[in-house]
Amino acid sequence: MRLISFEQLQAVPWKNGGGITRELHSYPPAASFDDFSWRVSIADVTRSGAFSSFPGVDRVITLLEGDGMQLLSASGDHASLTRLQPHRFRGEEQVSAQLEGGACLDFNLMLRRGAAVGAVEIWQANQDLPSGCDLLFCLQGRWDVLTESGERITLEQRQTLVNEDKAGGVSLRSLQAGSIVISVSINLL
Repeated sequence: MRLISFEQLQAVPWKNGGGITRELHSYPPAASFDDFSWRVSIADVTRSGAFSSFPGVDRVITLLEGDGMQLLSASGDHASLTRLQPHRFRGEEQVSAQLEGGACLDFNLMLRRGAAVGAVEIWQANQDLPSGCDLLFCLQGRWDVLTESGERITLEQRQTLVNEDKAGGVSLRSLQAGSIVISVSINLL
């Protein structure tokens, strides 16, 4: 397992230059925007505007901080993003975001269609996760993460835990009230 602090993450411009993203992990490692199989990131959305286009990529966006965001697509689809509610959409859709107040922070899972499938789940209580969990991000509070092999790691606020050997399950144990952790599970096809 590999622990990454938020401060270690490099802030880079979005593919379209309209914002800032911080990559938590991708596969293959060090893949570019154009050749990843999957990618997990956190983005700062400081103003309303267009999302980057990612043809052939399924996206899951989860609002972490902010007053909310409306997603509007050229096809007429509309979604209201509220905190901690994952929302899926296709990366080739022309999507624009309308902020409902100030800046927002969002969590993103991108999956290249035909290469990977995956899910984002939000946990606010102790949980036993089956094998297959690739990544954990502690949004708030503190968590003990216990592996089937007996390894124990404490996950602090805004830290990411990459589970490189995802053969066994992990147990999440909240260490304080109000703790929130996000889990990402991915299967390569």
